[in-house]
Amino acid sequence: MAALADRIKQWGAELGFQAVGIADVDLSAAEGRLAGWLGMGWHGEMDYMARHAGLRARPGQLVPGTVRVISCRMDYLQDAPGTVEQELQDRLSACIARYARGRDYHRVMRGRLQKLCHRIEAEAGPFRYRAFADSAPVMEVELATRAGIGWRGKHTLLLDREGSWFFLGEIYCDLNLATDSAVAEHCGSCRKCIDVCPTQAITAPYRLDARRCISYLTIEHKSAIPEELRPLIGNRVYGCDDCQLACPWNRFARLSDEKDFQVRNGLDRATLAELFAWTEEEFDRRMQGSPIRRIGYERWLRNLAVGLGNAPASPEVIFALRQKANHSSPLVREHVRWALERHGVAA
Repeated sequence: MAALADRIKQWGAELGFQAVGIADVDLSAAEGRLAGWLGMGWHGEMDYMARHAGLRARPGQLVPGTVRVISCRMDYLQDAPGTVEQELQDRLSACIARYARGRDYHRVMRGRLQKLCHRIEAEAGPFRYRAFADSAPVMEVELATRAGIGWRGKHTLLLDREGSWFFLGEIYCDLNLATDSAVAEHCGSCRKCIDVCPTQAITAPYRLDARRCISYLTIEHKSAIPEELRPLIGNRVYGCDDCQLACPWNRFARLSDEKDFQVRNGLDRATLAELFAWTEEEFDRRMQGSPIRRIGYERWLRNLAVGLGNAPASPEVIFALRQKANHSSPLVREHVRWALERHGVAA
């Protein structure tokens, strides 16, 4: 099984994974931390986190027969960090998290994991498995940590010496493979990710209040964004990369040559007003195959309205907002009204 584990890592590299590690399934220590986090209500509207809490910490219950988890990393960085920082400074620009600018990573990762499973099956014979790409109650950071792929950073994301610009995927299997050892953490006394967070969502090292996290607010949160947090969101309209941009380890990140993760629809240079003018049909067409499509047109407009409310006042900004002032969605109308009031204009 040690030899097979080595071959699996080699096959993973050949398929385009930047790291492959193997973990056991004893997540009992993490289960208590998860229960405490849920108990504080920090998961916000993510009810599925509580609903499937037990399965997250018990891989053998999620997929009966599981004794090992093969954890895989796929890098997605496409450009230099300075470009995002420039977008944040240009408050008329729509700043979208890097991972969401290309093709939906769920599809890419899931397809690659399936290929790895087929390779294992062809070489080692039939085995029981299920592959996951952020698509089930899986503690992917905890498993990747146990698999030796990296360590948990103070922002709660997985880190290694080449940063954090990568996706994680898992294969639950019944192969009793040799496991890898966890690596030491290398954050030391650094707290840049904590200090840079616009909404102070990282309340302490390794403690994230999702209810204040911009990624949560612009993606997972389905209702109105709390008014006191809207000015802090700035022009971030889908996700937030600030804690990763601040991390010193990301200076050593390598660019990915994965074509599926290349920017689509000009999302690295679009303005807030330009995207706000899209019709629902245009949103659905342009975002086909994009992770952004999952939030739907209504929340897309909600997020953009907040961005326009935080943008410098101009005839273009006011015009854009007024075009949606009577939108059929009460959620959109509320955020447009707030944005116009920010600019001293009646809806």
